[in-house]
Amino acid sequence: MTRVCLLHTVAALPAVFDPLVRELAPDTRPYHVVDESLLADTIAHGPLPRTAARLAAYVQHAEAAGAEAVLVTCSSVGPAAEAARPLAGIPVLRVDEPMAAEAVRTGPRIGVLATLASTLEPTTDLIRRQAAAAGVAADLTATTCPGAYEARTAGRAAEHDTLIAAEAERLAARCDVLVLAQASMAAAIPADALPIPVLTSPRSGTAQLAALKDPKDPKDRT
Repeated sequence: MTRVCLLHTVAALPAVFDPLVRELAPDTRPYHVVDESLLADTIAHGPLPRTAARLAAYVQHAEAAGAEAVLVTCSSVGPAAEAARPLAGIPVLRVDEPMAAEAVRTGPRIGVLATLASTLEPTTDLIRRQAAAAGVAADLTATTCPGAYEARTAGRAAEHDTLIAAEAERLAARCDVLVLAQASMAAAIPADALPIPVLTSPRSGTAQLAALKDPKDPKDRT
């Protein structure tokens, strides 16, 4: 079994990712770390160096605890996850990287919807870099969904989902594919609710764990 750390910035997300790990990466033994202040500080102050340093410290602690990888499930701190990679001896995975790659493959007109402004820039930057690497000219339309984040933090999940669905429908009219930038948005739009593909990060992000090799397994030492 490969031990991995899932680092979250939203307290509700371990319950979302734990069953996904069991389904998509059954040979993985996960444990979850939640620090909501990483997101709170990023929302309040932007991508601070001290926030990146704290995330890197979590990665180092995970490595010391025997983890073979860290999956960072928050797109807002995705750049900090990438910055931690050279400092770690284990893979540091961004949950949204597979989603961004799929968006680039799906169509040139890409809509990006978030409930937080702090997530838009990291996600659009990631998609642009993926597009450049693939030699694709991507046309991005990025927007936030006013009031949705506040509804979720106040416990009004239905209102959160309704606001996202309405904004998603508006974007769908001028895009080939829609990206929901945050893992917490994944359940807001039912499958096939829109005439274009809607991409979310939890499933594809978790599926990265299935490709990890267990160094204790003799089959992985070839």
